[in-house]
Amino acid sequence: MEIKKLNEKFYIGDNSEEPLAEMTIVMNGTKQFIIDHTMVSDELRGEGIGDQLLAEVVKYARENSLQVIPLCPFAKARLERDKELYKDILI
Repeated sequence: MEIKKLNEKFYIGDNSEEPLAEMTIVMNGTKQFIIDHTMVSDELRGEGIGDQLLAEVVKYARENSLQVIPLCPFAKARLERDKELYKDILI
């Protein structure tokens, strides 16, 4: 599945306004952002789509030297579970 980025949204689907899955971020200054929301539609649930979206957001953070504040319960649980892997981006 292709993950697209539009402004502060990473999503899967043809329409960014009605995506099949999405993870949204909110910039917090110029050096960090907050992951505030993850949604995966029922038709894609159980396929690891949330993890794929998170991987893309982590890649974006690393490529842009940004720090991440995971407020979304899904992202927070995943990133804190493997803190050592993400210590370079977590605040």
